Amino acid sequence: MKSGLDDVVAAETQLSDVDGAAGRLIIRGVSLDDLVATSRYEGVAALLLGGLFQEDFDARRLEMLLGAARVALFSHVEAADPTLLALPPVDAMRALMARVADGDDLATAVTLMAASAVFLPAVLRLKRGEQAIQPDAALSQAADILRMMNGVAPTPEQTAGLDAYLVTISDHGLNASTFASRVIASTHAGLTSSVLAALSALKGPLHGGAPGPVLDMLDAVGSPDRARTWLAHELDRGERLMGFGHRIYRVRDPRADALKAALKPIIDGGQVDAERIALAEAVEVAALALLKERKPDRPLETNVEFYTALLLDALGFLRESFTGVFAIGRTVGWIAHAREQILEGRLIRPQSRYVGPMPKAA
Repeated sequence: MKSGLDDVVAAETQLSDVDGAAGRLIIRGVSLDDLVATSRYEGVAALLLGGLFQEDFDARRLEMLLGAARVALFSHVEAADPTLLALPPVDAMRALMARVADGDDLATAVTLMAASAVFLPAVLRLKRGEQAIQPDAALSQAADILRMMNGVAPTPEQTAGLDAYLVTISDHGLNASTFASRVIASTHAGLTSSVLAALSALKGPLHGGAPGPVLDMLDAVGSPDRARTWLAHELDRGERLMGFGHRIYRVRDPRADALKAALKPIIDGGQVDAERIALAEAVEVAALALLKERKPDRPLETNVEFYTALLLDALGFLRESFTGVFAIGRTVGWIAHAREQILEGRLIRPQSRYVGPMPKAA
């Protein structure tokens, strides 16, 4: 028995491959670097979902379907009453997504991909006492998310930054939330059930909840000259340094570099606080040096969470919404794995080993 199922192969997939030793992520035969350089969200969605439904479609067709679905879903925002809005953003978003009828077809998939994109910005605005903004079907998914959240048209650099993020985190092997999606899909419960299960797994702090604390760390450090002292104190206390180390990657997380590159045009355009970026760079340098000194036998490099926090903060997302934004990008991966499980897999039913007491002999 392997606790955590480390190294246990539970599925064969054509969707993504994570090579932790080489620091490489491949999505349907395309390296992450090439995918970020050439594709927007709709492109990676078409790549991941291609061949998993009866219908043929490309990125342009998906963009049109997503736009129409976002507009159709907006009426559900009326269900966001004070009780729902008192929940954390990801929980409120999940409650609204539960209104999507279960199904296994492309229409259900598109609706779920659009639902997270509509409901999170609406919840964020309603929670701060502002009116939710109706979607614009003519915009891309990334551009419309930013417009619905901030109330103004995003710059091309901002749209490209969010697109890069959504592409980067669209799929990542058989992680906890993706496995949850496949387990539910194996029962043929429907795509909505699979996505809700995956989202429930994602919100756990050991899976998708760490980008926000990266900003908390930067706030606590305060200035570049305090970085090494503050970080050393945290390590002395036995604390983790948020944004460093990964369960799979033994080298630098390739997604970190993709997001760092996506952040640069926003920085160059003066759309983010330069002092904040200088602080983050000082913290990264100090953290990597300290980790190498303190834990020379453990490869602890910058992971996706570090630059996720900086990028989403620069785009105007509140740190308590970061898990929800992650879900917007990962929903397509959850759906693709669910469909692959339905088409090629069987009911997932592992065994357990009983280690409790036995009945007393007569």
